[in-house]
Amino acid sequence: MSSREDILATIRRNTKQRYDYPVWEVEAITYADKIAKFCEVIRQVGGEAVLLGDGEDVSSVVRSRYPEATRIASSLENVACATFNPDDVEQAQDLDGTDIAIVKGAFAVAENGAVWIPQTVKHRALYFIAERLVIVVEREHILNNMHEAYHRLAAETYPFGTFISGPSKTADIEQALVMGAHGARDVLVVLT
Repeated sequence: MSSREDILATIRRNTKQRYDYPVWEVEAITYADKIAKFCEVIRQVGGEAVLLGDGEDVSSVVRSRYPEATRIASSLENVACATFNPDDVEQAQDLDGTDIAIVKGAFAVAENGAVWIPQTVKHRALYFIAERLVIVVEREHILNNMHEAYHRLAAETYPFGTFISGPSKTADIEQALVMGAHGARDVLVVLT
């Protein structure tokens, strides 16, 4: 018997009364208007959200917001402004210098402005190496809170994924906030 098993056996022998594990009832926050709350929170964390209107598409939004961008990566269909498909590059290092990466988010969370981005491209570095990140999410896939998000993640299988909430940021002891320190300097979520 190992030390661990000895300790656990001793605890079991000396436990006088046992209790069933409690059933937890989580009362997480919900919102009457998840879209409005998501847009509010994403602004608070330094990002921005745009609701596509009738006749608008992702390409027109990207071109109007970032007219100076020349190197735009996307493997999504219906994104005409992309200048290259990131899956066509051999090594992740070849993505360096990408002005904008347009990627698909599986769902968003109103509580904290986070978007779950499963890996749908060859090199996951795309999500972090681009100067600007445009995340496309269907508005009916906005969840209230992280409890709902983790429930959804438990029901699905992803080889890799990440939550992104606004642009990359860091602050030092002098309270100087730096945007884009470890990833995208700008995050725009397009709600379709």
